[in-house]
Amino acid sequence: MKKVFVFLPDGIGLRNFVFGEFQKVASKFNLTFSYWNNTEYPIQEKVGLNEIKIENAKNHFFSDLIKRAKKELELRHSYKETGDKIYLSYILKAPYNTFKNFIKSQLVNFLILINRNENSIEKLFGKIAHYERKTAYYKQSLKTLQQEKPDLLFCTNQRPILAAAPMLAARDLRIPTAVFIFSWDNLPKGILVVEADYYFVWSKHMKQELLHYYPHIDKKQIKITGSPQFEGHFDESLIIKREEFFDKYKLDLSKKYILFSGDDVTTSPFDHFYLEDLAKIVREKNSINDIKLGIIYRKCPVDFTGRHLAITNEFKDVIVCIDPLWEKLGNSWDTVMPLQNDNQLLANTIRYSELVVNVGSSMVFDAVCHNKPSAYINYNTEKGDVSKWDIQKIYKFIHFKSMPSKEAVLWVNIKDDYSTLIDTILKGNFKLEQTKKWFSKINNFPKDSSEEIYRTIDYLVLNNSKI
Repeated sequence: MKKVFVFLPDGIGLRNFVFGEFQKVASKFNLTFSYWNNTEYPIQEKVGLNEIKIENAKNHFFSDLIKRAKKELELRHSYKETGDKIYLSYILKAPYNTFKNFIKSQLVNFLILINRNENSIEKLFGKIAHYERKTAYYKQSLKTLQQEKPDLLFCTNQRPILAAAPMLAARDLRIPTAVFIFSWDNLPKGILVVEADYYFVWSKHMKQELLHYYPHIDKKQIKITGSPQFEGHFDESLIIKREEFFDKYKLDLSKKYILFSGDDVTTSPFDHFYLEDLAKIVREKNSINDIKLGIIYRKCPVDFTGRHLAITNEFKDVIVCIDPLWEKLGNSWDTVMPLQNDNQLLANTIRYSELVVNVGSSMVFDAVCHNKPSAYINYNTEKGDVSKWDIQKIYKFIHFKSMPSKEAVLWVNIKDDYSTLIDTILKGNFKLEQTKKWFSKINNFPKDSSEEIYRTIDYLVLNNSKI
């Protein structure tokens, strides 16, 4: 039986490859899986699956600087090629707040200066490999792979620099490697950090993106598998009765609920003000309408600001908070990890809501799995400082160009639009054809991505595929 290592460089892959449908379809294939686990989550203890823990993973300090330089060079190249300034908005402001950060940022600037040639971007992958081979982490990865002898190494996320050394070690040992592109918006942002023999993408659309941004990758290396991210929404065994759900989360059975899905503070720093605007309109409509409304607020899992608390306390008659089931296991955002039951919680929260409202997130795809409409907030709040953050930038991001038409979502262009939009939803006067068209363009296998990933891995290991 062939052995596959599922490499978790961080907690992002837990939802897709540990908690979801991925394990349920394993019995269909003649493969054994072990998790090469660099997260704080104890997979064997909590879930009962084989794991090998990675201890003291640490990349070369220069690799992170090269990663930063590579990203900026890619984004500047995309801007030069297209003239679209939105690429420049993906460049994060370099930190200069300490002497150490000042030195690092200056080194990044120097790397950018000496690698401005278009051909340098591909060479920077080689420079990361050069420095990673010097690390104890790389040597330990070699040792583990030599002992375990997997037939393929599958990396669940393409963006962390901590993925570089194990992937490089596998390739040096002639072990086939594959990497999953984690999110629908990742490729335009220049955050492909690891090189692999194969790249698993969500769709034909994402395949074309990968070929466009990284022309040195051969199209034969790209496998379209969909994303397991949405599979749980199609699993009816996860759905509990409405009465049970409402009782558990203290919801009012006489009300119809709008799900306000919170964003992180970087994406939407004035999210709490949008929540307040919606709450005021819902309270007003409740005072004059026979149909009573409520708001379910699901905060972003990595938002620890507590900025919503004053609003939710003021509007207790309207808002019920149902927090995502995530656990903070470290000090940084990427150590905040989903718990196994959050898939079920999210599916039920959407199923028993009439509408999902947020600022430009992929929740539109979660919602359409349940045949529920989504509304994108598209106005600047009266309390927000436009000089610091302007919502008009959000929908200019490259991944929104994939939208087949503006009708794929409902739009809240001024706060008073909430009232009209709610009336429209309650009357059932909405269509989802364009939303479904958008979703099918973004994810070619929404219901059975896990099986497609297994099938692709099975084919690769059985044929001993190595580019």
